[in-house]
Amino acid sequence: MSRTTTPFGFHSTASEVLRSVDLSGKRAIVTGGASGIGLETSRALVNAGAEVTLAVRRPEAAQQAAPELRAANRGDVHIAALDLADLASVRQFTRQWSGPLHILVNNAGVMAIPDLQTTAQGWEMQFATNFLGHFALANGLHHALKEAEGARIVSLSSSAQLLGPVVFDDLHFRFRAYEPWAAYAQAKTACALMAVEATRRWQHEGIFANAVHPGAIATNLQKHTGGLKTPVERRKTPEQGAATSVLLAASPLLEGVGGRYFEDCNEAVVVDRRTPDFTGVAPYAIDAANAKRLWEVASQLMGMQV
Repeated sequence: MSRTTTPFGFHSTASEVLRSVDLSGKRAIVTGGASGIGLETSRALVNAGAEVTLAVRRPEAAQQAAPELRAANRGDVHIAALDLADLASVRQFTRQWSGPLHILVNNAGVMAIPDLQTTAQGWEMQFATNFLGHFALANGLHHALKEAEGARIVSLSSSAQLLGPVVFDDLHFRFRAYEPWAAYAQAKTACALMAVEATRRWQHEGIFANAVHPGAIATNLQKHTGGLKTPVERRKTPEQGAATSVLLAASPLLEGVGGRYFEDCNEAVVVDRRTPDFTGVAPYAIDAANAKRLWEVASQLMGMQV
């Protein structure tokens, strides 16, 4: 399987990536789509003509972003409540959705929560929010993605996948000591693996999923970390950070491509050890056996049929 490359790169912006793309008639959901790179992802999709639903934890806050997005006079914008850490909220969202869904951008997330927090089910919060909530969302919207007869899922991962794998024997830190970055790494590795298995299971229905590392961007995501620690030359603007997401979501260059991990608008190189500049993807983060096992474990946690 050859590595997928494009004419775009580190400095490309979301608007540049979709400059000649027409998404009229396409429907998209962007979780966390009213702030940070989620907002820039939503903006690029709307400007290309898509109907975009901002799936957010605080709909009242998103109301401030909607008029600006609608001003493009291209695609339409909707706002819907979604708390990824609350399965009841996820299920309510998916039950209310009707009609086809062409693009699902699993963008929302939390990073490096200092102390162990768990959901009502006892699941570690970063794993639950970043991965399990999006897993439940994608499965709940499977019928809508299938109805689109050509759909894409974008799973926001991170270079943090290079910090460690999914620890299947202790997903929720019930035995090992909680460490914020270990929890974040596990969650983001899980997001990459989700794209691998979703593609394997659903590509015959025209559904393809890919994972993305958006880059180092100063957003509210770093509120627990004291801000970016990345060297200035490796930092991106929010619009540059959204470029790879919208490339995977809508570019014709990625037609029929799935189960891969992208950074800087190109498929990442598989590395055999952590690189100094945190580029590349670890083998365990795209391993088919790991992806299948994770899907089965997540399904069991939620009482779903595998």
